[in-house]
Amino acid sequence: MKLQKNTHLALCSVLEFAAHPGEQLSAAEIAAKYRMSPHHLAKVLRALGRAGLVRAARGAGGGYRFAGNARRVTLMDVIGLFEDISAPKGAPRRAGRRARPEAGAAAYEVEEAVGVVLSEIDEIAKATFRSITLDTMLKLIERRRR
Repeated sequence: MKLQKNTHLALCSVLEFAAHPGEQLSAAEIAAKYRMSPHHLAKVLRALGRAGLVRAARGAGGGYRFAGNARRVTLMDVIGLFEDISAPKGAPRRAGRRARPEAGAAAYEVEEAVGVVLSEIDEIAKATFRSITLDTMLKLIERRRR
């Protein structure tokens, strides 16, 4: 499973907010820290706000605050805002492709079997993302800093 840029920005942002609960952080601060475009980040923060994970404060000294519960919000809660996480639709089939005798049919069977395995890997990744909370991620990040 490969995550889009928006998803990566969202994860960095929400983890930054969760690491500083109660503090108000500006989009510019986060953008500078993670070397990301402030304009792109603003779009991501709006989506996080609509989802109730952050709250925006306008005006001088404005910014964003974490509005979620780091012990309950999972990585998949954030990822699901930006990625299509629907159930797999099975191995992809190519239009107009017919099974050929012997080698062609065998190759197609292998391709289908690999598709099934890749779908299972995606499901395992999704289950893992559903089981890891922001709090767990913050602890992991802290351990890796030491």
